[in-house]
Amino acid sequence: MTVVERASGARRKVLLAAPRGFCAGVDRAVAAVYAALAEYGPPVYVRHEIVHNTHVIAELEAAGAVFTDDLDTVPRGSVVVFSAHGVAPQVRQHARRRALRVVDATCPLVSKVHAEARRYARDDLQIVLIGHHDHIEVAGTRGHAPRHTHVVDPDDPDAVARLPLDAGRPVVWLSQTTLAVDDVDRTVARLRERFPHLAQPPTDDICYASTNRQTAIAAIAARCDLVLVVGSTTSSNSNRLVTVARRAGARTAHLVDDADHLDPRWLAGVGTVGVTSGASAPERVVRQVLDRLAAHGWDDVEQVAGTAEDVSFVPPPLHRPRPADAGSGGGRDPGYGETPPPGAAG
Repeated sequence: MTVVERASGARRKVLLAAPRGFCAGVDRAVAAVYAALAEYGPPVYVRHEIVHNTHVIAELEAAGAVFTDDLDTVPRGSVVVFSAHGVAPQVRQHARRRALRVVDATCPLVSKVHAEARRYARDDLQIVLIGHHDHIEVAGTRGHAPRHTHVVDPDDPDAVARLPLDAGRPVVWLSQTTLAVDDVDRTVARLRERFPHLAQPPTDDICYASTNRQTAIAAIAARCDLVLVVGSTTSSNSNRLVTVARRAGARTAHLVDDADHLDPRWLAGVGTVGVTSGASAPERVVRQVLDRLAAHGWDDVEQVAGTAEDVSFVPPPLHRPRPADAGSGGGRDPGYGETPPPGAAG
């Protein structure tokens, strides 16, 4: 009997959460870059990381994608893909000025939040956007209604009290799509205490994939001595899975980019290991983590199925859209509306 078995007193087992890994928006965005490379040939430029995963980025770079946060570094007339996180209207305007051929891989669920922000701004509502100030998705959403939008970090319990809002005007909340459901609920509760007539979007802004993956890991966390979430540190939804696992009863939980980030010392005294992955983590990397666990003796894997997913999105067009079609996810150009103040997001 090994030291680990004696310490844990339990059979070594892996609980593999499902659903996990790529969501429909990530599938669509990654496929859009490969399609653009096939259509136009390399290099194809991508504004920001197409999704937040180091392995996906490395594979796309090897295929000829060039990632940049500055459109001025993209040669005029080149093909540029907008990432799944979405962009502000100012970014689209910048691309048009440089005559760039845009492939818009913005996740349709992010585009939904953009449309809500524009609509509430037209109605002159004060918008509270629940999200992380430095996240690229938040910058893009804020850019659609910069004069009306106030960002509240769900990790800051005092943020709501500091909001510089007019009590005599209506207030509505929106959220970043990749947050933990519990964090958003707590923030909304604080908002309602201060603004009893707080309005809300007609449907949840947290995407189905984030919700389903959080629910799946929460369902097994209390049975796990250790939870491993496969994903990169830059991935918001992957980080939230670690938080959810700990809150749901896992003894400990760690984010691992790949099998090489699995520290064998974490396995001391462990019987059951839970495994899941963020919405931008490739399944092949999950399999490598499982193989590494098997090499350490955790070769009994039980998949625990949660909500089945059958969502798919239409691929973005590979031509540069006409101005009338250049909106986030299609429709009217979101460059209309508010004139952003100097230094506005995006």
